[in-house]
Amino acid sequence: MRSVVLTKGVPDFSEGAVSFNEEGHLERGKTPTVMNPNDRFALEAALQTRVRHGGHVSAMSMGPPGYASVLEEAMADIYADDLYLLSDRELAASDTWATAITLCSAIEKYEREVAPVDLVFAGFKTADGETGQTGPQTCWGLEWPIVTHVLALDIDPDEGRLRAKRLVEGDVDEIETVEAPLPCVVVADPEFAPTYRKASHRLEHKRLRAETEARGEEYEDHLTTWDHVDLNLDSEYIGLDGSPTIVSSVDPIPKAPAEREATMVDPDDGEAMESVFEELTAFAGGD
Repeated sequence: MRSVVLTKGVPDFSEGAVSFNEEGHLERGKTPTVMNPNDRFALEAALQTRVRHGGHVSAMSMGPPGYASVLEEAMADIYADDLYLLSDRELAASDTWATAITLCSAIEKYEREVAPVDLVFAGFKTADGETGQTGPQTCWGLEWPIVTHVLALDIDPDEGRLRAKRLVEGDVDEIETVEAPLPCVVVADPEFAPTYRKASHRLEHKRLRAETEARGEEYEDHLTTWDHVDLNLDSEYIGLDGSPTIVSSVDPIPKAPAEREATMVDPDDGEAMESVFEELTAFAGGD
């Protein structure tokens, strides 16, 4: 069973980490990059598949050279065997369409030069775009079946089929069971929860973790970088030139006003500190 997991680096949107310029545009160079949170569910689905059925797992991302750290994190999460980074200047500013074209080309190159792929796992949506389009668009380019909003899944390797439980149009109150032939694309829902009920699965999970800890220390030895020339991509169809989406601006979300009053106290002011002590004494007693 061979799987490719798509993951992406996104700006760290935690309070105080995001940097905007005077026009309200995100400054990516001054904002830390973290793994897209929803990709973790795709990683968990891929890991569960590997633990249950064995095989090989590759993590793939498109972005600047710094995204190698995101792939390193992905290796640690899914115990990936190898990593693929799609990176060069021509790919910069790609929207979901241009990104999907690049990912399709990379997966096709992977199948030609490495091995046929059974499953491609993708996250529900990214924290910086919120479109949920890249996984389905990549699937469209590959002309494979796709199963979205996946909550649970298993594989029948002999029959070459996937069986999954999925939310119906994202409705948590309605779940359906579907089947799809391999190869196919799986988009994991944020409600996805991996299960390892058999002792053999738990032991395999432990073995893979120990094996990957050693591999992760030298993750760059397992990293392959492809640019648009390697992928035989025309620059007119990738990057900004190949992106039909136009973003007029990005507006920062204003910080919510504080609802509690605060009194500033100088720790060197003995009288003021005494009043703080008196105020807290009642709470220390449980009142």
